[in-house]
Order: sequence, then structure tokens, then C-alpha cells
Amino acid sequence: MNALLTLLGWLSLITGIIGIVVPLLPTTPFVLLSAALFARSSPRFHRWLLAHPQFGPLIDDWQRHRGIRRSARRRANLLILLSFGVSLLLVPSVWLRVLLLVMMVGLLVIINRLPLVEPVALKQ
Repeated sequence: MNALLTLLGWLSLITGIIGIVVPLLPTTPFVLLSAALFARSSPRFHRWLLAHPQFGPLIDDWQRHRGIRRSARRRANLLILLSFGVSLLLVPSVWLRVLLLVMMVGLLVIINRLPLVEPVALKQ
């Protein structure tokens, strides 16, 4: 069972990484899923993912506070607007544009309703 969960964790992480460059494929849910799968199957991969410079803080914020940082929210909003904006320009069908617009608004609402997590100030 651990091998299956580890394999699913890697597949989820790879899908999340692909989502960085593919519009409409979300990154964050797949990275969070891979962290949950690794936590149940491979402490080594879970520690590695938590220590990752890009994914680690995102996972930690979600696991501890069920929220995201303001910078992550701004970046998500910007990327949603950019990717959907390009898609809206490229799609010729009116009904597909309406569908894309509804999806964009839905994603923006979800992202902006998540609680904000303030980063811990560094001690000097």
C-alpha cells in the first residue's frame, strides 16, 4: 500500500509541476495532495517536499493554518487573470468564452476567500 501511495504522490507532484506552465491545470491542489500522500507513505519524500524552497512554505501554511500568504494570493490572481485572458482571446466560440469567464470568476472567488497567513518575522 505504501508503494501505491508513494507512486500516486509522485504522479500528483508531476501533475502539479506541469500545471505551472499549462493553463487551467492547477498546481497547488496537486502539490498539497502529493504532500498528504507522502505523509502517509514516505516520511523521507514528505520531509523533502516540506524542505523544497517553492513548495515547502505553501504546504506548511496550508497544513498549519489552512490559508495562504498574501504574496501567493497576488501571484495566483495574476496568473489566473493572465492565463484565462489569453485563453479568452484565443477561443473563437462565444459559449466557450462564457464558460471560461465563469470558471475564471469561480477560481478568483475561491482564491480570495482563503484565509491569509502572515509570514513569521525573522528574528535578528
